[in-house]
Amino acid sequence: MKQTAGREKLGELAPKFAELNDDVLFGEVWSREDKLSLRDRSMITISALMAQGLFPQLKSHFILGKKHGITKDEAVEIVTQLSFYSGWPKAWSAFELIKEVYDDG
Repeated sequence: MKQTAGREKLGELAPKFAELNDDVLFGEVWSREDKLSLRDRSMITISALMAQGLFPQLKSHFILGKKHGITKDEAVEIVTQLSFYSGWPKAWSAFELIKEVYDDG
């Protein structure tokens, strides 16, 4: 599935950034499934975003991670592990996002 979120959300404001997001980041890097699975890439991205406290993007990547096979229990375990490295308050915020993403059905 071709990523178009960059163009959809930022295409008019920042067309080059949108192009790089969709074509390079997701089109070239994320598509290298022979190197890392989408599920692994999602776990790595979730970890990086939580560590930085980038919660709007983190929610989007929890949604993507769920599509890539990360279970609710695994998401909780990822955040529990990261809480000791990234910060307790960030974990609290991330758990709220997990509830939103995984309790939607």
